[in-house]
Amino acid sequence: MKPSGGRKGIVVAIVDDHELFAQGLALLLTREWGDVFTVGGQTSYVEEAANLVADCAADVAIVDLTMPPLGGLAAIRHIKGRSPTTRILALSGTDDLDLAEEALRAGADGFLPKTARPEALAGPLWTIAEGMRVVDGAVLDDLLTQTRRPPSEVLEHLSDQDLKLWTLLAAGLENAEMADRLLVSERTAKRMVATLLNKLGVSNRISAAALAGKFGLLDISDVQARRLARSP
Repeated sequence: MKPSGGRKGIVVAIVDDHELFAQGLALLLTREWGDVFTVGGQTSYVEEAANLVADCAADVAIVDLTMPPLGGLAAIRHIKGRSPTTRILALSGTDDLDLAEEALRAGADGFLPKTARPEALAGPLWTIAEGMRVVDGAVLDDLLTQTRRPPSEVLEHLSDQDLKLWTLLAAGLENAEMADRLLVSERTAKRMVATLLNKLGVSNRISAAALAGKFGLLDISDVQARRLARSP
């Protein structure tokens, strides 16, 4: 653990087991934005994170989520437990959306992929220090899509054709129009709708359409919908 003396501007603590990245980031913040940020210290160990943040009274902590053996999530919880007012920017070198969501739930105030250029971190750091939250746009889009997707217990009972029928029904098409789209008879389409309502556990088309809206089913293409239906 390497706390540094003095205090100036926004104090930043770096928690990352990739020492070259941590040292490079510390040097960049000090050299390019020394009038805004002061690096209070850095550590490669999750166990030292909370002490480092408390010792240097960090305003913001940058935490790598993939640190062994306890992981960055543990560091975030330890920091928030001891220094609840310290803001946290979580970084990850993976595209694991579950990890990003867990980090935000654990108390992180922002999440960025580690592929972000180090020089691009100054803006997010300042934003987080000012009390706002920052999430990479692509990650946020994926998180929202994942959050709104139908639950697995619904998807596992739906075929590709069921899912397409659901989107057509939610769009307000009548039986004859859906029959044309699905290349079946109108009587078959009517029977398929009844079967779909039963699978969804709803009693009418309005409820099925509302459920589709809740899960964002109308916001995705047919190809995406079929892929979604087959995903675990």
